Amino acid sequence: MEIKGSVAVITGGGNGIGEAVAKYFVRNGAKVAIVDMAQKNIDRVVKEIKEMGGEVIGVQANVTSEAETARFYQATIAAFGKVNIVVSCAGIIRDGTMLSLDKETGKVARKMGLDKWQPVIDTNLTGTFLTVRDGAEAMVNGGWPGLLVCISSVNKVGQVGQLNYSSAKVADALLPKIVVGEFLLRGIRNIRCVGIAPGYTATPMLTGMNQEALKAILADVHLGRLVEPDEIARLIGQCVENEAINATTLEITGGLCYPGGIAK
Repeated sequence: MEIKGSVAVITGGGNGIGEAVAKYFVRNGAKVAIVDMAQKNIDRVVKEIKEMGGEVIGVQANVTSEAETARFYQATIAAFGKVNIVVSCAGIIRDGTMLSLDKETGKVARKMGLDKWQPVIDTNLTGTFLTVRDGAEAMVNGGWPGLLVCISSVNKVGQVGQLNYSSAKVADALLPKIVVGEFLLRGIRNIRCVGIAPGYTATPMLTGMNQEALKAILADVHLGRLVEPDEIARLIGQCVENEAINATTLEITGGLCYPGGIAK
């Protein structure tokens, strides 16, 4: 596969890693569909890509909805005639421990509710599943070669305070191997699936945090800095063009030696 001439769908494309991936693809000759929940983010990224001379559409959609997932694929095919690359970047966090104790009594004062558990599972796992499932369906029915990309996380190994997020991301990391196994079983040879597991990345949430706290995070990163979103985009580009990368999840962490702090 080549990026040039391909059509890419990027969920969560209105900021962060998704935005970087979309712009990387456009710079390398692809057409892109930006899918996001926030219309203002879609409008900004679409405007900037058009100013780059790129071909782009924006679709406001919720990846947890089967109807809306079908809609953004239909819109992409209507605009560009095919789908070749799908990158599932949509994700949220709702951090918290499973139990919180009262300092005086030592008894449980609070516990993680479904209000924190379910939205993370719905968006980060079910949303990825629907995006990959319907992307594969479009590619099979259209007869188009394709690559499906799941975004996992280094915290797939387990992060205290992120039971919900880590549970979703470990499933996302395993998904490519199972999906490609099913493709093999069904004789689908022209579609691949890979996962990307970024480490601490230079998104606004991290770059804008307390600098002392950021310094503590980076103490365990051999590279000594955050991973740039464009570095992740370039890795995904390599996955598109190197067909031997398949049925696996690749980490891009800058050399994070103690993922999640567990190894300490």
